Amino acid sequence: MEAEIITVGEEIILGEIDNTNARFLADRMRQQGIVARWQTTTDDAPQHICTAVQNALSRVKTVFVCGGLGPTTDDNTLSATAAALGTHLAIDERHWRWIKQEFKNRHQKMVKSNIVQACFLAGGASLTNPVGLAVGSWWQQGEKTVVVLPGPPREFRAMVDQEVLPRLRQLIPGQQLVADLIMHYVGVPESQLMTTINAALAKNSAVVATSYVQPGEIQVRLTTTAASQQEADARLQTTRQTILAAQPEGYFGDGQITLAGEVVSLLKQRHLHVTAAESLTGGLVQSLICSVPGASAVFDGGFVTYAPAQKAAMLGIQAEVIDKYGVVSSETAGAMADGCRQKVGADFGLGLTGVAGPDELDGQPAGTVWLGLSIKGEPTRTRCLHLDAHSGRQAIRLNSAQLALMMLYDHLQK
Repeated sequence: MEAEIITVGEEIILGEIDNTNARFLADRMRQQGIVARWQTTTDDAPQHICTAVQNALSRVKTVFVCGGLGPTTDDNTLSATAAALGTHLAIDERHWRWIKQEFKNRHQKMVKSNIVQACFLAGGASLTNPVGLAVGSWWQQGEKTVVVLPGPPREFRAMVDQEVLPRLRQLIPGQQLVADLIMHYVGVPESQLMTTINAALAKNSAVVATSYVQPGEIQVRLTTTAASQQEADARLQTTRQTILAAQPEGYFGDGQITLAGEVVSLLKQRHLHVTAAESLTGGLVQSLICSVPGASAVFDGGFVTYAPAQKAAMLGIQAEVIDKYGVVSSETAGAMADGCRQKVGADFGLGLTGVAGPDELDGQPAGTVWLGLSIKGEPTRTRCLHLDAHSGRQAIRLNSAQLALMMLYDHLQK
Protein backbone atom coordinates (compact mmCIF):
# COMPACT_ATOMS: atom_id res chain seq x y z
CA MET A 1 0.00 0.00 0.00
CA GLU A 2 1.27 3.46 -0.92
CA ALA A 3 0.47 6.83 0.65
CA GLU A 4 1.48 10.47 0.42
CA ILE A 5 2.37 12.84 3.24
CA ILE A 6 1.67 16.55 2.74
CA THR A 7 3.24 18.86 5.30
CA VAL A 8 1.95 22.43 5.50
CA GLY A 9 4.06 25.26 6.91
CA GLU A 10 5.93 28.32 5.73
CA GLU A 11 8.56 27.70 8.42
CA ILE A 12 9.39 24.30 6.89
CA ILE A 13 9.52 25.70 3.35
CA LEU A 14 11.99 28.35 4.55
CA GLY A 15 14.16 25.81 6.38
CA GLU A 16 13.53 27.33 9.80
CA ILE A 17 12.47 24.00 11.36
CA ASP A 18 12.93 20.33 10.47
CA ASN A 19 10.06 18.26 9.14
CA THR A 20 10.10 15.74 11.98
CA ASN A 21 6.41 14.90 11.62
CA ALA A 22 6.82 13.45 8.12
CA ARG A 23 9.76 11.34 9.26
CA PHE A 24 7.84 10.04 12.28
CA LEU A 25 4.72 9.22 10.25
CA ALA A 26 6.67 7.56 7.43
CA ASP A 27 8.41 5.33 9.97
CA ARG A 28 5.15 4.39 11.67
CA MET A 29 3.53 3.58 8.32
CA ARG A 30 6.51 1.52 7.24
CA GLN A 31 5.95 -0.69 10.27
CA GLN A 32 2.43 -1.32 8.99
CA GLY A 33 3.61 -2.18 5.48
CA ILE A 34 2.61 1.21 4.04
CA VAL A 35 5.16 3.15 1.98
CA ALA A 36 5.10 6.95 1.91
CA ARG A 37 6.06 6.97 -1.77
CA TRP A 38 5.59 10.72 -2.06
CA GLN A 39 6.23 13.47 0.49
CA THR A 40 5.17 17.02 -0.34
CA THR A 41 5.81 20.25 1.53
CA THR A 42 3.76 23.35 0.82
CA ASP A 43 3.34 26.83 2.25
CA ASP A 44 0.15 28.10 3.91
CA ALA A 45 -1.48 29.49 0.75
CA PRO A 46 -4.95 27.87 0.38
CA GLN A 47 -4.57 27.33 -3.37
CA HIS A 48 -1.24 25.56 -2.88
CA ILE A 49 -2.67 23.25 -0.20
CA CYS A 50 -5.70 22.49 -2.38
CA THR A 51 -3.51 21.65 -5.38
CA ALA A 52 -1.21 19.46 -3.26
CA VAL A 53 -4.19 17.42 -1.99
CA GLN A 54 -5.64 17.00 -5.48
CA ASN A 55 -2.29 15.93 -6.91
CA ALA A 56 -1.78 13.44 -4.11
CA LEU A 57 -5.21 11.86 -4.63
CA SER A 58 -4.38 11.38 -8.30
CA ARG A 59 -1.37 9.25 -7.28
CA VAL A 60 -2.38 7.30 -4.16
CA LYS A 61 -5.43 6.18 -2.23
CA THR A 62 -4.31 7.42 1.19
CA VAL A 63 -3.23 11.01 1.88
CA PHE A 64 -2.05 12.63 5.11
CA VAL A 65 -2.18 16.41 5.50
CA CYS A 66 -0.19 17.69 8.48
CA GLY A 67 -0.14 21.11 10.16
CA GLY A 68 -2.06 24.35 9.98
CA LEU A 69 -5.08 23.56 12.17
CA GLY A 70 -4.74 26.50 14.54
CA PRO A 71 -7.04 29.52 14.92
CA THR A 72 -4.85 32.14 13.18
CA THR A 73 -5.29 33.61 9.71
CA ASP A 74 -2.49 31.55 8.17
CA ASP A 75 -4.01 28.23 9.32
CA ASN A 76 -5.77 27.29 6.09
CA THR A 77 -5.21 23.55 5.94
CA LEU A 78 -8.68 22.32 6.87
CA SER A 79 -10.69 24.67 4.62
CA ALA A 80 -8.30 24.15 1.69
CA THR A 81 -8.47 20.36 2.07
CA ALA A 82 -12.26 20.55 2.19
CA ALA A 83 -12.23 22.55 -1.06
CA ALA A 84 -10.01 19.95 -2.71
CA LEU A 85 -12.46 17.20 -1.68
CA GLY A 86 -15.60 19.15 -2.61
CA THR A 87 -16.90 19.07 0.94
CA HIS A 88 -17.30 21.56 3.81
CA LEU A 89 -16.50 21.75 7.50
CA ALA A 90 -18.57 20.31 10.31
CA ILE A 91 -18.31 21.09 14.04
CA ASP A 92 -17.67 18.49 16.69
CA GLU A 93 -20.11 20.02 19.20
CA ARG A 94 -18.91 17.95 22.11
CA HIS A 95 -15.31 19.01 21.52
CA TRP A 96 -16.38 22.63 21.06
CA ARG A 97 -18.01 22.61 24.48
CA TRP A 98 -14.82 21.12 25.92
CA ILE A 99 -12.67 23.84 24.31
CA LYS A 100 -14.85 26.58 25.79
CA GLN A 101 -14.60 24.99 29.23
CA GLU A 102 -10.82 24.72 28.87
CA PHE A 103 -10.49 28.43 28.16
CA LYS A 104 -12.69 29.16 31.14
CA ASN A 105 -10.58 26.95 33.38
CA ARG A 106 -7.41 28.67 32.18
CA HIS A 107 -8.91 32.12 32.63
CA GLN A 108 -8.12 32.91 28.99
CA LYS A 109 -10.19 34.91 26.54
CA MET A 110 -11.46 33.11 23.44
CA VAL A 111 -11.74 34.54 19.93
CA LYS A 112 -14.27 33.53 17.29
CA SER A 113 -11.67 31.69 15.24
CA ASN A 114 -11.07 29.19 18.05
CA ILE A 115 -14.08 27.30 16.76
CA VAL A 116 -12.00 26.03 13.83
CA GLN A 117 -10.15 23.81 16.31
CA ALA A 118 -13.39 21.88 16.79
CA CYS A 119 -14.00 21.49 13.04
CA PHE A 120 -13.45 18.45 10.84
CA LEU A 121 -14.15 17.41 7.25
CA ALA A 122 -17.89 16.93 6.72
CA GLY A 123 -18.71 13.38 5.67
CA GLY A 124 -15.84 12.10 7.76
CA ALA A 125 -15.07 11.73 11.46
CA SER A 126 -13.18 13.85 13.97
CA LEU A 127 -10.03 12.42 15.53
CA THR A 128 -9.50 13.00 19.23
CA ASN A 129 -6.49 15.07 20.24
CA PRO A 130 -5.41 13.72 23.67
CA VAL A 131 -2.87 16.48 24.37
CA GLY A 132 -4.08 19.58 22.48
CA LEU A 133 -7.06 21.63 21.34
CA ALA A 134 -7.45 20.94 17.59
CA VAL A 135 -9.22 17.78 16.48
CA GLY A 136 -8.10 15.90 13.39
CA SER A 137 -10.14 14.54 10.49
CA TRP A 138 -10.58 11.07 8.99
CA TRP A 139 -12.41 11.27 5.65
CA GLN A 140 -13.17 8.32 3.38
CA GLN A 141 -14.96 8.09 0.05
CA GLY A 142 -14.73 4.85 -1.89
CA GLU A 143 -11.11 3.76 -1.94
CA LYS A 144 -9.79 7.22 -1.07
CA THR A 145 -8.82 8.20 2.49
CA VAL A 146 -7.67 11.64 3.64
CA VAL A 147 -6.34 12.21 7.15
CA VAL A 148 -5.76 15.73 8.51
CA LEU A 149 -3.67 16.21 11.65
CA PRO A 150 -2.35 19.18 13.69
CA GLY A 151 1.32 20.16 13.41
CA PRO A 152 2.74 20.43 16.96
CA PRO A 153 4.88 17.26 17.24
CA ARG A 154 3.62 16.31 20.71
CA GLU A 155 0.00 16.38 19.52
CA PHE A 156 0.80 14.88 16.13
CA ARG A 157 2.63 11.85 17.50
CA ALA A 158 0.00 11.08 20.12
CA MET A 159 -2.78 11.21 17.50
CA VAL A 160 -0.85 9.04 15.04
CA ASP A 161 -0.31 6.32 17.64
CA GLN A 162 -3.71 6.48 19.35
CA GLU A 163 -6.11 7.50 16.58
CA VAL A 164 -4.60 6.92 13.15
CA LEU A 165 -2.74 3.61 13.34
CA PRO A 166 -5.72 1.58 14.63
CA ARG A 167 -7.80 2.86 11.69
CA LEU A 168 -5.02 2.22 9.19
CA ARG A 169 -4.79 -1.41 10.28
CA GLN A 170 -8.47 -1.83 9.38
CA LEU A 171 -7.73 -0.61 5.85
CA ILE A 172 -5.24 -3.41 5.27
CA PRO A 173 -6.78 -6.62 6.71
CA GLY A 174 -4.50 -9.61 6.31
CA GLN A 175 -1.49 -7.37 5.80
CA GLN A 176 1.69 -8.98 7.06
CA LEU A 177 3.49 -7.33 9.96
CA VAL A 178 6.63 -5.33 9.20
CA ALA A 179 9.00 -5.52 12.20
CA ASP A 180 12.47 -4.21 12.82
CA LEU A 181 15.32 -4.24 15.29
CA ILE A 182 17.99 -1.54 15.64
CA MET A 183 21.57 -2.49 16.53
CA HIS A 184 24.02 0.19 17.71
CA TYR A 185 27.71 0.41 16.85
CA VAL A 186 30.48 2.87 17.77
CA GLY A 187 33.95 3.22 16.29
CA VAL A 188 33.54 0.97 13.22
CA PRO A 189 33.58 2.64 9.77
CA GLU A 190 30.21 2.29 8.05
CA SER A 191 31.68 0.72 4.90
CA GLN A 192 33.56 -1.92 6.91
CA LEU A 193 30.55 -2.59 9.13
CA MET A 194 28.08 -3.10 6.29
CA THR A 195 30.51 -5.14 4.19
CA THR A 196 30.87 -7.56 7.09
CA ILE A 197 27.13 -7.64 7.81
CA ASN A 198 26.10 -8.11 4.19
CA ALA A 199 28.54 -10.99 3.83
CA ALA A 200 27.14 -12.61 6.99
CA LEU A 201 23.57 -12.26 5.69
CA ALA A 202 24.29 -13.28 2.10
CA LYS A 203 22.03 -16.32 2.36
CA ASN A 204 19.36 -14.60 4.48
CA SER A 205 16.84 -13.02 2.12
CA ALA A 206 14.12 -12.72 4.77
CA VAL A 207 15.86 -9.86 6.65
CA VAL A 208 17.11 -6.61 5.16
CA ALA A 209 19.94 -4.72 6.89
CA THR A 210 20.37 -0.97 6.35
CA SER A 211 22.74 1.48 8.05
CA TYR A 212 22.11 5.00 9.31
CA VAL A 213 24.99 7.23 10.38
CA GLN A 214 23.95 9.14 13.50
CA PRO A 215 25.98 11.62 15.57
CA GLY A 216 28.56 9.53 17.40
CA GLU A 217 27.32 6.13 16.26
CA ILE A 218 26.01 3.94 13.43
CA GLN A 219 22.59 2.33 13.65
CA VAL A 220 21.93 -0.89 11.76
CA ARG A 221 18.23 -1.50 11.19
CA LEU A 222 17.12 -5.10 10.56
CA THR A 223 13.71 -5.31 8.87
CA THR A 224 11.53 -8.33 8.10
CA THR A 225 7.95 -9.13 7.12
CA ALA A 226 6.10 -11.88 8.97
CA ALA A 227 2.64 -13.19 9.75
CA SER A 228 3.04 -12.58 13.50
CA GLN A 229 5.15 -10.65 15.97
CA GLN A 230 6.45 -13.90 17.42
CA GLU A 231 7.69 -15.08 14.03
CA ALA A 232 9.27 -11.69 13.31
CA ASP A 233 11.01 -11.49 16.70
CA ALA A 234 12.46 -14.99 16.34
CA ARG A 235 13.80 -14.22 12.87
CA LEU A 236 15.30 -10.89 13.93
CA GLN A 237 17.00 -12.36 17.00
CA THR A 238 18.54 -15.14 14.93
CA THR A 239 19.84 -12.58 12.45
CA ARG A 240 21.18 -10.45 15.29
CA GLN A 241 23.20 -13.37 16.60
CA THR A 242 24.60 -14.02 13.12
CA ILE A 243 25.73 -10.39 12.85
CA LEU A 244 27.29 -10.37 16.32
CA ALA A 245 29.25 -13.52 15.50
CA ALA A 246 30.68 -11.74 12.46
CA GLN A 247 31.03 -8.22 13.93
CA PRO A 248 31.13 -8.10 17.73
CA GLU A 249 33.51 -5.11 17.88
CA GLY A 250 31.84 -1.75 18.48
CA TYR A 251 28.39 -3.15 19.36
CA PHE A 252 26.68 -1.86 22.49
CA GLY A 253 23.01 -2.85 22.32
CA ASP A 254 19.64 -2.81 20.60
CA GLY A 255 16.53 -0.66 20.49
CA GLN A 256 15.98 2.85 21.80
CA ILE A 257 19.15 3.23 23.84
CA THR A 258 22.26 5.41 24.18
CA LEU A 259 25.80 4.35 24.93
CA ALA A 260 25.90 6.61 27.99
CA GLY A 261 22.68 5.02 29.21
CA GLU A 262 24.13 1.53 28.86
CA VAL A 263 27.30 2.53 30.71
CA VAL A 264 25.34 4.09 33.56
CA SER A 265 23.15 0.99 33.79
CA LEU A 266 26.15 -1.35 34.02
CA LEU A 267 27.80 0.84 36.66
CA LYS A 268 24.59 0.88 38.70
CA GLN A 269 24.34 -2.89 38.60
CA ARG A 270 27.85 -3.18 40.05
CA HIS A 271 27.56 -0.21 42.45
CA LEU A 272 30.58 1.45 40.83
CA HIS A 273 31.46 5.10 40.17
CA VAL A 274 33.11 6.88 37.26
CA THR A 275 34.70 10.28 36.78
CA ALA A 276 36.50 12.01 33.91
CA ALA A 277 39.13 14.60 33.08
CA GLU A 278 38.59 16.17 29.67
CA SER A 279 40.58 18.46 27.47
CA LEU A 280 39.43 18.58 23.83
CA THR A 281 35.90 17.37 24.71
CA GLY A 282 35.39 20.14 27.27
CA GLY A 283 33.10 18.15 29.57
CA LEU A 284 31.14 16.33 26.86
CA VAL A 285 31.70 12.87 28.35
CA GLN A 286 30.40 14.09 31.70
CA SER A 287 27.46 15.79 30.01
CA LEU A 288 26.52 12.55 28.23
CA ILE A 289 26.66 10.65 31.51
CA CYS A 290 24.59 13.28 33.33
CA SER A 291 21.96 13.22 30.57
CA VAL A 292 20.95 9.76 31.83
CA PRO A 293 18.30 9.74 34.57
CA GLY A 294 19.80 8.44 37.81
CA ALA A 295 23.39 9.24 36.80
CA SER A 296 24.01 10.66 40.28
CA ALA A 297 24.20 7.07 41.54
CA VAL A 298 27.42 6.51 39.56
CA PHE A 299 28.88 10.00 38.97
CA ASP A 300 29.90 12.47 41.68
CA GLY A 301 31.86 15.00 39.64
CA GLY A 302 34.78 15.50 37.28
CA PHE A 303 37.20 17.89 35.63
CA VAL A 304 37.61 20.01 32.51
CA THR A 305 41.35 20.69 32.23
CA TYR A 306 41.68 22.46 28.92
CA ALA A 307 45.00 24.25 29.51
CA PRO A 308 48.18 22.32 30.39
CA ALA A 309 48.58 24.34 33.59
CA GLN A 310 45.17 23.14 34.81
CA LYS A 311 46.10 19.52 34.20
CA ALA A 312 48.83 20.04 36.76
CA ALA A 313 46.88 22.26 39.16
CA MET A 314 43.62 20.27 39.23
CA LEU A 315 44.83 16.72 38.64
CA GLY A 316 48.30 16.78 40.14
CA ILE A 317 50.01 15.76 36.89
CA GLN A 318 53.75 16.36 37.05
CA ALA A 319 54.85 19.12 34.69
CA GLU A 320 57.67 16.83 33.52
CA VAL A 321 55.14 14.43 32.00
CA ILE A 322 53.66 17.08 29.73
CA ASP A 323 57.06 18.63 28.99
CA LYS A 324 58.57 15.28 28.00
CA TYR A 325 55.70 13.62 26.17
CA GLY A 326 53.45 16.50 25.12
CA VAL A 327 49.82 17.32 25.83
CA VAL A 328 48.56 14.91 23.17
CA SER A 329 50.15 11.67 24.29
CA SER A 330 49.49 8.31 25.87
CA GLU A 331 51.30 9.38 29.02
CA THR A 332 49.22 12.55 29.48
CA ALA A 333 45.91 10.76 28.81
CA GLY A 334 46.82 8.05 31.31
CA ALA A 335 47.91 10.61 33.90
CA MET A 336 44.65 12.51 33.45
CA ALA A 337 42.64 9.31 33.94
CA ASP A 338 44.63 8.36 37.04
CA GLY A 339 44.53 11.88 38.46
CA CYS A 340 40.78 12.36 38.23
CA ARG A 341 40.02 8.89 39.60
CA GLN A 342 42.26 9.41 42.60
CA LYS A 343 41.01 12.94 43.28
CA VAL A 344 37.35 11.88 43.28
CA GLY A 345 37.85 8.41 44.75
CA ALA A 346 35.98 6.74 41.88
CA ASP A 347 36.36 3.20 40.55
CA PHE A 348 37.05 4.39 37.01
CA GLY A 349 38.62 7.50 35.54
CA LEU A 350 38.48 8.57 31.89
CA GLY A 351 41.11 10.90 30.46
CA LEU A 352 40.73 12.60 27.06
CA THR A 353 43.28 14.78 25.32
CA GLY A 354 43.75 15.52 21.64
CA VAL A 355 43.36 17.85 18.71
CA ALA A 356 39.81 18.78 17.69
CA GLY A 357 41.09 21.08 14.96
CA PRO A 358 41.15 22.71 12.61
CA ASP A 359 44.77 23.58 13.53
CA GLU A 360 47.55 21.26 14.65
CA LEU A 361 48.68 21.07 18.28
CA ASP A 362 52.21 20.12 19.36
CA GLY A 363 52.86 18.90 15.82
CA GLN A 364 49.84 16.55 15.96
CA PRO A 365 47.22 16.85 13.19
CA ALA A 366 43.52 17.42 13.84
CA GLY A 367 41.77 14.18 14.72
CA THR A 368 44.63 12.80 16.82
CA VAL A 369 43.18 11.82 20.20
CA TRP A 370 44.44 9.86 23.18
CA LEU A 371 42.05 8.17 25.60
CA GLY A 372 42.95 6.91 29.04
CA LEU A 373 41.04 4.49 31.28
CA SER A 374 42.13 4.24 34.90
CA ILE A 375 40.74 1.22 36.75
CA LYS A 376 41.00 0.85 40.49
CA GLY A 377 43.44 -1.95 41.26
CA GLU A 378 44.45 -2.52 37.61
CA PRO A 379 46.98 -1.04 35.16
CA THR A 380 45.86 2.09 33.34
CA ARG A 381 45.01 1.64 29.67
CA THR A 382 45.36 4.11 26.83
CA ARG A 383 44.22 4.18 23.22
CA CYS A 384 45.13 6.39 20.27
CA LEU A 385 42.46 7.54 17.79
CA HIS A 386 43.03 8.93 14.33
CA LEU A 387 39.66 10.50 13.53
CA ASP A 388 38.68 12.06 10.22
CA ALA A 389 39.86 15.68 10.31
CA HIS A 390 37.43 16.57 7.53
CA SER A 391 34.45 15.58 9.69
CA GLY A 392 34.84 18.84 11.63
CA ARG A 393 35.64 19.91 15.14
CA GLN A 394 32.33 18.96 16.75
CA ALA A 395 32.24 15.50 15.17
CA ILE A 396 35.77 14.82 16.43
CA ARG A 397 34.76 15.86 19.94
CA LEU A 398 31.60 13.73 19.96
CA ASN A 399 33.30 10.66 18.49
CA SER A 400 36.10 11.00 21.07
CA ALA A 401 33.54 11.13 23.90
CA GLN A 402 31.66 8.11 22.55
CA LEU A 403 34.82 6.06 22.10
CA ALA A 404 35.93 6.89 25.64
CA LEU A 405 32.59 5.60 26.93
CA MET A 406 33.02 2.54 24.70
CA MET A 407 36.36 1.76 26.38
CA LEU A 408 34.59 1.69 29.72
CA TYR A 409 31.62 -0.25 28.29
CA ASP A 410 33.90 -2.97 26.88
CA HIS A 411 35.63 -3.34 30.26
CA LEU A 412 32.32 -3.56 32.13
CA GLN A 413 31.11 -6.28 29.72
CA LYS A 414 34.02 -8.58 30.52
